[in-house]
Amino acid sequence: MDLDDALETFIVECRELLEDMETALLAVEGAPEKSEMINAVFRAAHTIKGSSGLFSLDHIVAFTHVVESLLDRVRAGKIDLSDKLVVLLLACCDHMGALVEGVAAGEHAGSPELLQQGEPLVVQLRTYLDAPKAEVIPAKPTQYVPTADTERVQRIGGGGVNADHWHISVRFGPDVLRNGMDPLSFIRYLGTMGKIIGIATLTDALPGAEQMDPEICYLGFEMAFQSQADKAAIEKVFEFVRDDSRLLILPPHSLISEYVSLIGQQQGELSRLGDMLVLCGTLTPQELDIALDSQVDHPTTPIGTILVQQGSVQPEVVEAALTKQKLVKETGAAESRSIRVDADKLDQLINLVGELIIAGASVNMIAHRSKVIELTESTSKLATLVEEVRDSALQLRMVRIGATFSRFQRVVHDVSRDLGKDITLVIDGEETELDKTVVEKIGDPLMHLVRNSMDHGIEPADVRAARGKPEQGTLKLNAYHDSGAIVITVEDDGGGLKRDRILAKALERGLIETGQHLSDTDVYGLVFEPGFSTAEKVTNLSGRGVGLDVVKRNITALRGTVGINSEEGVGTIVTVRLPLTLAIIDGFLVGVGKSVYAIPLDMIEECVAYSAEPGHDYTNLRGEVLPFIRVRELFAIPGTPLKGENIVVLKHAGQKAGLVVDTLLGEFQTVIKPLGQMFAQSKCISGSTILGSGDVALILDVPSLVRQAMAKGGQASQEHAVMA
Repeated sequence: MDLDDALETFIVECRELLEDMETALLAVEGAPEKSEMINAVFRAAHTIKGSSGLFSLDHIVAFTHVVESLLDRVRAGKIDLSDKLVVLLLACCDHMGALVEGVAAGEHAGSPELLQQGEPLVVQLRTYLDAPKAEVIPAKPTQYVPTADTERVQRIGGGGVNADHWHISVRFGPDVLRNGMDPLSFIRYLGTMGKIIGIATLTDALPGAEQMDPEICYLGFEMAFQSQADKAAIEKVFEFVRDDSRLLILPPHSLISEYVSLIGQQQGELSRLGDMLVLCGTLTPQELDIALDSQVDHPTTPIGTILVQQGSVQPEVVEAALTKQKLVKETGAAESRSIRVDADKLDQLINLVGELIIAGASVNMIAHRSKVIELTESTSKLATLVEEVRDSALQLRMVRIGATFSRFQRVVHDVSRDLGKDITLVIDGEETELDKTVVEKIGDPLMHLVRNSMDHGIEPADVRAARGKPEQGTLKLNAYHDSGAIVITVEDDGGGLKRDRILAKALERGLIETGQHLSDTDVYGLVFEPGFSTAEKVTNLSGRGVGLDVVKRNITALRGTVGINSEEGVGTIVTVRLPLTLAIIDGFLVGVGKSVYAIPLDMIEECVAYSAEPGHDYTNLRGEVLPFIRVRELFAIPGTPLKGENIVVLKHAGQKAGLVVDTLLGEFQTVIKPLGQMFAQSKCISGSTILGSGDVALILDVPSLVRQAMAKGGQASQEHAVMA
């Protein structure tokens, strides 16, 4: 095995487990049933500790062990999961992440600074662990003498089917004393997890006095144990002697019906009997391993029969699992399989698909010129297959935005406490998918918007109460698809933007002229100007005028737009529109003179013949006024317009505008090529593409064109993009 690859896999899995751990900790406070969330946190810590041990990462094992011990007591109900403890566990989660990142950076033993940062956390964890434990009342032994080699045991004080306690039968191996283990210490530790209500000592293996060896353990124990712990937790008590001893754990009768019910409720793709029994909690992985080893010697014996014979599982539970297994097979549940693919390989695949599309367009053009029917038909079929390959390749890069949204649960949790505000985060549309590259680059702008809403938008609890609002503020994140784009909204129910204050600040900084009339959209858009801030005081979050201008610049770099709608005293909504992908789109080609331009097909409403009064920059579209822009004038293309011009009706953010062109050239699979640094500031152009002829066609920036068309006073036709 390649240890470097294995270590890399370990790091990736640890990051995922820490994300799951953080998500569960943030959700546990509002969860009606906390036990499953707590178990999820414990499992994540336990898995990280075990995996770290495989790579001899002792510093991670040592820290995670303390965290795991605390979580184990929380699971047992001995420590309440308070808000203060959640904050501590989140800090521990961050430190574990830092330790893992240290390993990723090559510090396999951990840097002294990093280890020192964890010491205060360990001290706080020890404070909880060293708290007084519940006193365990010693139980009186009952008269019970089993045979030496029987696999079936009777319950102590169980007599009937209503016995509501665990029964533990343990026969310690003969070498347990030689290995430095004290059998009584295991029983004492078991008492910390519950109450031993009955115990009997088995002496049937004890030889005569003259044959006794003081270093050999001859004793076994039968115990009646009352506890809220599960079977796996009880078995873990005997973890260090599990391989050398015989251990049977029978659950309370009241749990048997629960196991049967849990098996019936299991969903997913599990079809193996042992997996079902382990998942519902009636069987531990160690017991399953023993049964599987036994099946090697008896291959014809069903695993369910072996489990019943060894006393690990009750017959009725096995029967329920068999019924469920049969149902799973009948419904034909498919096994889910997934593989990890390096992001660079996906990028390379997308690039190759883009080149394939360009080459296919060239072949298609040659085929039409040759007028060979067979060649034309073959290239047409090839174009269809290339389009399917394109869609499949792009789908590989599509990821849900929910993972990005989930990051803000922690941000809202921590920042709201720093600000002394009570804020809850509501997430919608987390299943919405978009290109992986867009997801990676939108995280930081959204972070600015979320923190700004919490700091400036949502008022303190006393102010909200005075205004008749709930003391708890609400921040909403939403995502949805619209006209070939993804729309992300950040909404708060805070105080809203103060229009007069924004105007006053803009006048002070010379951004607008005195007496200039601006719409609400234009006024609120001023907050995205560099250095603009109306904050009355500077905080560690905002107030320095840095942030929103960066947000707009980053979103614009993604060919997106950002806008604000606000109502004073009610709240603010920031709307971000982004393209679904930055690589390949369905385009529509138009011609003006000898120039060819591409327009994203999703943003085209329709195409109509040109008709307008001379000198007017608008037309009548079925009783609706449609402003338009002449591409020839916009880009100063020489020549005169041809007869039979056309208007391409564009739609963006609920607004319509027209684009006057000479000819309509039809649909085209558009491979987006970024503009060079020299042309990065060109207006109304968002990129370029290569045609089948090898010529370059510019891709029009529809949002910018729509904004220009909607501007007042005919200014749109006078704003030209300077093309070198």
